[in-house]
Amino acid sequence: MSISFHASARALHQRFSDLFARIADGAIARETERRLPFEEVRQLKESGFTALRVPVEHGGAGVSLEEYFYLLIRLGEAESNLPQILRVNAGFTELLHERKDDADTRRWLKVIGGGQTFGAAASERTGATGNSVVLEKDGAGQLRLNGEKYYSTGTLYADWILARAHDHESDLNVIVPADAAGVERVDDWDGFGQRLTGSGTTRFHNVLVQPDQVLDRYHVSQPRRNTIITSFYQTFHLAALSGIARAVLHDAVEFTRPRTRTFGVPGNSSPRKNPLVHRVVGRLASLAWSAEQLTLSVARQQDALNAARRDGTATTEDYNALDIQTFEAQQIVIGQVLEATTLLFEVGGASATSQTRLLDRHWRNARTLASHNPAIQREAAIGNFHLNGEPHNERFGNGYV
Repeated sequence: MSISFHASARALHQRFSDLFARIADGAIARETERRLPFEEVRQLKESGFTALRVPVEHGGAGVSLEEYFYLLIRLGEAESNLPQILRVNAGFTELLHERKDDADTRRWLKVIGGGQTFGAAASERTGATGNSVVLEKDGAGQLRLNGEKYYSTGTLYADWILARAHDHESDLNVIVPADAAGVERVDDWDGFGQRLTGSGTTRFHNVLVQPDQVLDRYHVSQPRRNTIITSFYQTFHLAALSGIARAVLHDAVEFTRPRTRTFGVPGNSSPRKNPLVHRVVGRLASLAWSAEQLTLSVARQQDALNAARRDGTATTEDYNALDIQTFEAQQIVIGQVLEATTLLFEVGGASATSQTRLLDRHWRNARTLASHNPAIQREAAIGNFHLNGEPHNERFGNGYV
């Protein structure tokens, strides 16, 4: 981390520190009551957090990816549901960065720069990958969207929905107002972790779509090439995981400092003076630091490749290498954070399992995030790349990576 980055990141963090603190203060109550964080998302929008990567000329802050992920880790430390809620909005912003500079690109960057956000309607719970949501003309020649998606992360909180559809010719990215007539958003996500992300069902019932709401055509069978988006979406998960590791360290310290009993030590004793507890907290600190540094290292590579793209010097090999570096970081960060979320309980014994502290949420949230992209498949892709030079063939599939 350079001195200049350290200074700019600290200054950015100071801008949001009070908001992050308020979000952290309510995290246990929201989890216990299963209270969806609509108010917290609203505050993040109004603060400018959701527009950090939008260029200044379109209403954003124009921060680097390294700065952005530094802040995202700290938001994840306060509440790991919130980065995931904002993941598709951030990914769409990056897709707009890579698009040609046309009226559509500028229009949607200004929408995000103005504080509005996007959610996903991409994945489906069907027997095979595909795209069953259909965009077709009705009897009056107007475009209508029909079908159902699941894992619609962030859509409950969004102003717009980025939906993947098919029009019998190709797949399409269709942008729909979240409150449009015929849009149904259902809070039926039942995962044991990341419970507040709203990653449930979205249905489209004859939703009217204007031609300028159809953004791009693509084919789900085509591999992604010459884009950072696979790396970006995965790094988003790594940032949320790194935030959880920081929260684990914080909670371990806060749990230990006031205690006056150490297991197996008679009489009044202070765990904070116990060298075995020191070892546990030291390990937690090391795991949190390492996870964050790996995540920021990938972000720096993304910044460098974006600069090369703007200069016209980026190559397909550069993008392939970035994907592999991201997957390599994924293999390590997942293990480190899951270790930290389990090791946490060694500082307190049975009292650490109290539902009033809800320390188990850290493991549940980390395990859920780690399960979004099967690490074992990515590990095989890494090996194949190093052994045979074959790039990872990430495809559009039936959902965002």
